[in-house]
Amino acid sequence: MRKRQAKKRPLLPDPKFNDQLVTRFVNMMMWDGKKSVAFKIFYDSIAIIEEKKQDDEKTGLEIWKDALSNVMPHVEVRSRRVGGATFQIPMQIRPDRKVSTAMKWLISFARKRNEKSMAQKLASEVLAAAKEEGAAVKRRVDTHKMAEANKAFSHFRF
Repeated sequence: MRKRQAKKRPLLPDPKFNDQLVTRFVNMMMWDGKKSVAFKIFYDSIAIIEEKKQDDEKTGLEIWKDALSNVMPHVEVRSRRVGGATFQIPMQIRPDRKVSTAMKWLISFARKRNEKSMAQKLASEVLAAAKEEGAAVKRRVDTHKMAEANKAFSHFRF
């Protein structure tokens, strides 16, 4: 490799919950560099989760973290050319990639929901994911099924 690996920049924890994971999520959700807008959407959705939640022992942030861990995939399929044929090869995912994939799925499926505001969309997607349902969890299940179906090709790993 000619180029060095890019350095991981340290993320500042968010002002309200003092959590780096929240900042990472908000950075992914942000459009056009409007971070304050993204933070407002996130905090509003956490407030909506606080109102809608069923169990009283968990905070909105804990429900969000549960949802994130429910959406995290453990294996994924990667395409690999072997002798003219393309095989889908199941691979383990690096921990940081697990988290970012889960965040991307949560955000994209929240955006596709049809509710009034992005905060409401995000809140309902998070609540669904925390209960092991919703589109983002379905995506994880589908990914795992794909990996399971292509387990026969795992000897082509590189």
